[in-house]
Amino acid sequence: MQSVAEKKKSQNIGEYLIYMYQMEDLIRSFQGNMDEIRQYVVAHYPVSDQEKEEITAWFERLLKKMKSEGVLEKGHLEELNQIVKKLSLLHYQFLKSDKIYFEAFHRAKPFILEAIVNANGENPGSEIQICMNGIYGLLLCRLLGKKVSEEQLKASEAFGEVLSLLNLVYQKEIISNN
Repeated sequence: MQSVAEKKKSQNIGEYLIYMYQMEDLIRSFQGNMDEIRQYVVAHYPVSDQEKEEITAWFERLLKKMKSEGVLEKGHLEELNQIVKKLSLLHYQFLKSDKIYFEAFHRAKPFILEAIVNANGENPGSEIQICMNGIYGLLLCRLLGKKVSEEQLKASEAFGEVLSLLNLVYQKEIISNN
């Protein structure tokens, strides 16, 4: 699990965030009960006992962070929020300097505005958080076997394009800072 997360983080930051949101929700679905996570999740991985111990330890660290940061019921880990903030900063810089990105964002903007209106006064987060939530929402619908509307597909495609372009810039920045 940790190796999957690390690989995603190094290759596609959007996929990493979605993966970690899934792991947070997985832990929440078991109300943070590690015995049940061991029994119903870890035990079913087709890996060695040593790897199962490593996966369990990773879930335990994640659970401990979620508890200490007060996000066991809702929200996201601060590390993930900081990545979204970093992506948001890149987003605003990129909007001013890259025509292709500007056009991609322009295609996503109506869906972002719709999400803001549908938030009914609650803060849906930054434009980038809205894109992340849109992609994650589509994933959840598919996992739960819910019908996905044409509008949801269009929104997710537009959000995915924005996040994909941001990932390219994010990865270049990481490489240049290392």
